Amino acid sequence: MQNKQILDYIEQLIPERNEQLREIEECARQNEVPIMELVGIEALLQLLRIQQPKKILEVGTAIGYSALRMAEVLPFSQILTIERDEHRYLVAKENVKKLKKESQIILLQGDALELDSAVEHYGPFDAIFIDAAKGQYQKFFNLYSQFLSADGIVYTDNILFHGLVAEREIESRNLRQLVRKIRNYNQWLMENQEYHTAILPVGDGIAISKKRG
Repeated sequence: MQNKQILDYIEQLIPERNEQLREIEECARQNEVPIMELVGIEALLQLLRIQQPKKILEVGTAIGYSALRMAEVLPFSQILTIERDEHRYLVAKENVKKLKKESQIILLQGDALELDSAVEHYGPFDAIFIDAAKGQYQKFFNLYSQFLSADGIVYTDNILFHGLVAEREIESRNLRQLVRKIRNYNQWLMENQEYHTAILPVGDGIAISKKRG
């Protein structure tokens, strides 16, 4: 059976989201805003249900979809989320307001590589979700893992990058460089002696990194 058939089958089994979330999904599709694939985010949400983090840091808000999904399944958790793009930040802020999650979701606008001092105020975090500029993943991990709680977990999305990490020949030079950075990040994660990491081939690939000891 083809992978596409399997994904279609799983997606058909996933319960419908509420109307407001479906509108955000459609907005993302129409405007080509990258949000998590449906099967991928359902897997992430299940992992979070098991972990039950009280504080979550998200690097890469986009238009607020994943933060809102996390808030929905973890109503007693606080979520701090960072977005560099001003327009997407404003759309996310409006979406959070529409779904009445202002008391649960805190949005910061700016470059995530420059906001560590502001983020530290809200920590420590039980979960960190990295889903921003792929070429900066290792920098994000190093910068924000210092604010991880003792039993904290770092989740990283898109680490299989549409399967391109397994491709031997990529014609585009820029794409080849980006894929190389993601491969290097994956290798670095798996060899990092401070974390146990597993990669799940769901959605676009999710890495789960838990502190050792």
